[in-house]
Amino acid sequence: MFQGINPTPGLASAANWFPRSEEVGPEELRITFMGSAPFLRPGQMNTSIFIELGNGDNFVFDIGEGSVANYISAGLAINQLDKIFITHLHVDHFGALPWLYMFGGWAGRWHKPLRVFGPSGRSPEYGTAHMVEGMKQMLTWHRDAFSVFPVGQGHDVDVTEFDFRDNGGVCYDENGVRVIHWQRSHAKDGASAYRLEWNGLKVVWTGDGRPSKLDAQFAAGADVYITETQPELCAISSGVQGVPPFLGRYTLDTHHTPGYAAGYVASRANPRLFMTTHMPFDPYINAETVAEVRKHWKGPYHFGAPDGIVVNVTKDDIWVREGVLPDYPNSRAPQFDFGDGQLVVPHPPTSRAAIQEPFIRDQEIPPDEYYPDGYHPQLLPEWPVGSDLVVPVEDLPETMSQSMGAAWRQQQAYKKQHLDALAAPDA
Repeated sequence: MFQGINPTPGLASAANWFPRSEEVGPEELRITFMGSAPFLRPGQMNTSIFIELGNGDNFVFDIGEGSVANYISAGLAINQLDKIFITHLHVDHFGALPWLYMFGGWAGRWHKPLRVFGPSGRSPEYGTAHMVEGMKQMLTWHRDAFSVFPVGQGHDVDVTEFDFRDNGGVCYDENGVRVIHWQRSHAKDGASAYRLEWNGLKVVWTGDGRPSKLDAQFAAGADVYITETQPELCAISSGVQGVPPFLGRYTLDTHHTPGYAAGYVASRANPRLFMTTHMPFDPYINAETVAEVRKHWKGPYHFGAPDGIVVNVTKDDIWVREGVLPDYPNSRAPQFDFGDGQLVVPHPPTSRAAIQEPFIRDQEIPPDEYYPDGYHPQLLPEWPVGSDLVVPVEDLPETMSQSMGAAWRQQQAYKKQHLDALAAPDA
């Protein structure tokens, strides 16, 4: 029943996952649930699933409101999150995108655009590209204000909008990684599911929707099959949440997958591990959810909730742990590719003088009035150079070089391991 549910090699602890305590193995992938609920609350952010691969690559599936806090807490640099796959345009699945777009650009995503993948709509105004364009318009003031900082490509967004009707279509195929998509029934056209394939491993995230034959088809034989579910507790949930029970019943029957149906589809897809997320993690719900899923699915099953659940996957083993995420983390240093031996900081596109009237700057209190006697830091009211700032890596302070190049060095190590494996006599 639970064959292959074992700790994978290289875990620092089989009990819990701690941020930046272990690397993903070269033949392994790791899934982290950075957000796990449709409604925001302190213990559960809106839905987001992070997949890290043993080749050093990573992918974000949905980026719900609040989830970025967990990415930071998990030790990720903001500029590492640059490939975002959105299942559909309900705001609980992309609400953190504006923040990531603006602050990821500020925090070092200077040399590559933010890449966003998502379905079309029945007409252009309902598609992913239209949403992104609207987001950029909404952020016009913010984007111009942040242009006093280094930008480079930080304000560029590369949108891949695929036809939501193209079931089984490929929306990403790079570096040995392939992502396919298919449509979901979520009350309105333009909702999709994804399957990521790499190194013989497959992970499915369906996003929201009603139980579907397409899910059973495209999730068949997945290593990890993740879907959303809501249990049959509409009357009880009405009492807890204070909403009419018919509203819960109608929402479930038009938009979501009941627990019984989730287990039924899993039994048809037969994954190595079945998981459900996008669900309230409450004692009165959890036991009922398991009971409903178990009506049809008898294999390995785990909640993708609460936030911070971590899943390590190899071809032989799968292991699930709770992540221990700090409440007040410090952001990781931005990560850069030092392959050319230098750090390039783009020159800011504009200046305060260009976007702010002099009157308000003249109202600033002179620093001599508030700094104590004997203390006056060297101020930097103007950008210090007139062009891009290019610093050889060997001239960076050692701690800065180590912190900002850590992900790049790890990726080089992955590449070397892969090449060594190919060159081995029995390869």
